Amino acid sequence: MRNRTNNLNQNGSLESSASNASSRIFLGRKNDFHPCFALMKGLTHINRSGEASMVDVSAKVIQLREAVASGEIKLQKATIELIQSQAVAKGNVLATARLAGIMAAKRTGELIPLCHPLPITHCEVNFAIPKTNDRIVITASAKVAAQTGVEMEALTAVGVAALTIYDMCKAVDKKMRITNIKLVSKTKK
Repeated sequence: MRNRTNNLNQNGSLESSASNASSRIFLGRKNDFHPCFALMKGLTHINRSGEASMVDVSAKVIQLREAVASGEIKLQKATIELIQSQAVAKGNVLATARLAGIMAAKRTGELIPLCHPLPITHCEVNFAIPKTNDRIVITASAKVAAQTGVEMEALTAVGVAALTIYDMCKAVDKKMRITNIKLVSKTKK
């Protein structure tokens, strides 16, 4: 591993002794680059100037793609019981969260700036309450025939479903915590 030293150049920006002008990140001001650009070359949403940019997928072939994501919201046992007995004042929590997750998946391209808008062909949001009765596990899947994947749609569905549960239960549970949102799988055929 090479040692790197960082120095301020005459413009006041950091320069690494192991980098050159093509391996620095532009920070928004003329001649202002960051030395970690060399580490970011693999990031697809950063252009050569270090600016955010949308990936061009026009040359890719259309394929059937599916992604599955999961996450959980931790709640007090009394809150879980209210949800299961449909006694939450705002209504049926899981039915509302399911719809919110599906609607969010369909609008992912509008919510995340560099995400391609995709005409998803299917989205499903499911819930499980483990025997510990202290959380709701949320799983979402999304499908599309497109030139790019649907993992952001599946992740968005999980996140918004969890936020909806939080919103509907916040009056009765001040200790809720949304955790472990992650991509479980993605496939293309």
